[in-house]
Amino acid sequence: MSEGQKFQLGTVGALSLSVVSSVSIVICNKALISTLGFTFATTLTSWHLLVTFCSLHVALWMKLFEHKPFDARAVMGFGILNGISIGLLNLSLGFNSVGFYQMTKLAIIPCTVLLETLFFRKQFSRSIQLSLTILLMGVGIATVTDLQLNVLGSVLSLLAVLTTCVAQIMTNTIQKKFKVSSTQLLYQSCPYQALTLFIVGPFLDGLLTNKNVFAFKYTPLVLFFIVLSCLISVSVNFSTFLVIGKTSPVTYQVLGHLKTCLVLAFGYVLLRDPFSWRNILGILIAVVGMVLYSYCCVLENQQKQNEAPVKLPEDKESETDPLIGVENGTGILADGGVAKVVPLWNSNKDLDA
Repeated sequence: MSEGQKFQLGTVGALSLSVVSSVSIVICNKALISTLGFTFATTLTSWHLLVTFCSLHVALWMKLFEHKPFDARAVMGFGILNGISIGLLNLSLGFNSVGFYQMTKLAIIPCTVLLETLFFRKQFSRSIQLSLTILLMGVGIATVTDLQLNVLGSVLSLLAVLTTCVAQIMTNTIQKKFKVSSTQLLYQSCPYQALTLFIVGPFLDGLLTNKNVFAFKYTPLVLFFIVLSCLISVSVNFSTFLVIGKTSPVTYQVLGHLKTCLVLAFGYVLLRDPFSWRNILGILIAVVGMVLYSYCCVLENQQKQNEAPVKLPEDKESETDPLIGVENGTGILADGGVAKVVPLWNSNKDLDA
């Protein structure tokens, strides 16, 4: 098997793992939050990251991967930024309507494209832009309902979008710049993310739910679902870093919207959630956008591979260009992202991963 085939197989495996694990954790968290009343999403996320770090520490002890230390300041900033982005997303849902929150999530893709275009000089073809537009239109039709604006909620949503975009761009960049794997990056950043959320989590959850996480009655069933959620989160966090490292932040966001459509379909088929023609039409349009995006990416990758031998001398001459250095992962910027566990404070709000 050639290197290209191995890479494609690894990418498909990473995408599949991300979809399965994310949908699974949505099902688990929906039972935990909606049915059992454990509404402390930010605190739960800090536990997810702590369990992920412990699991990776055991894997390191078993020599399943190699520890590769690099710039401590980059790791610390990266981890804290991820923790802040998760907290801001939770606040955005808490202070906005579900419709406006879904619009916030949709804004992440065009914002990521804009940032990569401005700061990394990355070019997105018209076919890619068209496919993303179709995708966003479909997800919007399927998920966006009411749109109620307020100043505080709008500011929180804007900050959530910016921090999430930067964090996900950093995930891809930092792996290329320091030549570290997704596992190595996740292992080193997890403590900072977990600590950030562990400190702000109880306060944030108390602000949004008017409940105290430490006063909650932890029954055996609640503990079971908390442990199950934490175990699934190991796969979610790992697959997030793996997908962004192997593909791009934009591809990861496209995958995230696929998961949204799968969750909606799952809720209708198995849980008999309310479903309208808008949901069906939106999901179909989104799937068309996803297929078109995947097709365009494959064509462009094949074109780049065919042109690579011709442009090789030219690339060598341009290695000193700082913009090209940043694009190739050798620049100053570094970044990362982690799977978001979106809180659900009542049965009318969608739970998404």
